[in-house]
Amino acid sequence: MGLEFLYQTLYTQTMSNPLKLDQLAKLEGSGPLLLRLVELSVTLNSTLDLDELLGLITATATELLDCEAASILLLDEKNPRLYFAAATGSDPIKLAEIPVPIDSSLAGTIFRTGQAMILNEVEQDPRHYSLVSEHIKFKTKSLLGVPMPIKDRTMGVLEAVNKRDQLFTEKDATVLSVIAAHAAIAINNARLLSTTQTALKRVKETNLLKSNFLALASHELRTPLGIIIGYATFLQAGATGEDSDHAGQVLKAAAQMRMLVDQMSNLTMLQSDEMLLQPVKVPVQNLLHFAIDEILYSAESRNIKLVHAFQEEALYTKVDIKRTSLAIANVLNNAVRFSPEGSEITIGAVDQGKNILLWVQDQGIGIPVDKLEMIFEEFYQIEPPNTRRVGGLGIGLSISKGILEAQGGKIWAESEGQGKGSTFKMELPKAK
Repeated sequence: MGLEFLYQTLYTQTMSNPLKLDQLAKLEGSGPLLLRLVELSVTLNSTLDLDELLGLITATATELLDCEAASILLLDEKNPRLYFAAATGSDPIKLAEIPVPIDSSLAGTIFRTGQAMILNEVEQDPRHYSLVSEHIKFKTKSLLGVPMPIKDRTMGVLEAVNKRDQLFTEKDATVLSVIAAHAAIAINNARLLSTTQTALKRVKETNLLKSNFLALASHELRTPLGIIIGYATFLQAGATGEDSDHAGQVLKAAAQMRMLVDQMSNLTMLQSDEMLLQPVKVPVQNLLHFAIDEILYSAESRNIKLVHAFQEEALYTKVDIKRTSLAIANVLNNAVRFSPEGSEITIGAVDQGKNILLWVQDQGIGIPVDKLEMIFEEFYQIEPPNTRRVGGLGIGLSISKGILEAQGGKIWAESEGQGKGSTFKMELPKAK
């Protein structure tokens, strides 16, 4: 029942008409096929290049259904029609020239009704759109088509044509529907990423556009990320050796992406003054431990030693625990990412009378003196985007700055230059 539960969860979240359990039961005895579908899900959801995704989807559908070709038709958002986005064995440029009507074609019927369609004698159906076959010199004998659902809408149609030496069956329709559901999520992810990259180039033009986009992107990415993490966790639990390592890499990438989504959401709230702070009296040492726990795995994976240079006697401040721990964790994560493997990072705290001083000192690449203030600007990164060695959106430090300053604190950086490490210092008001 494990796979049934996972598939039902996926389709409940992504389809208005989830696959029935009795349909899934048809695949229950097909161990290799189920494993292949789960592997496909992990691969699709860890690939964000749209062209690569489209090719992988059509190739896998052709393989699993043992047919001559498969194609993806997507909705043209500007015109009420479908267009061929990809197909095996055909020229994509020629296919893209063919507009497929929604109201009078087989693909259009599947798109409108949201129902799978099996036709083992296509040429006898009046809805067969012969222009496609004539344009690419390909004769369609049999066809299986299923909708590609994403949440409460349909983004397109996935078709398989010309089953080899046999007829398309209901089991084939179930397999293709599973592929289509996974494909829709993956294509949506790739489109969101593409949109994100395009929009980030224009954020300097208008702060309003930037804030609205970040709010939308962080919201829309959460559901697909949950599905990716769920499937990768399931695959890792039942895998060994190299397969387990691959699933672990997917989980690691998904966790990094989830962190970026959280950062985008926090930045949006800071910009719109919607971040609600709930200050309570808390020892600074607790905040440091919470933040260290967040980056401990990343530090250990790079053999970085974390040195605690703060006293055990409690130093009390009055801040929002969750947000302030996040601000410190962002600074620590920044230190880990820019430090060489096997180095040390020192985390300290000391009473300064009215304030408490915290610091994070690393042995990393350092910061040019003329960039010490610029690194706290939104989306600013010292390394050029095309050659940078460390990922990220460049918003972690700006979020830390906003959180600390909103509570009467401050943050700044000190460095003697590139290659000489950095020290980030934070001040928090001392609790009365």
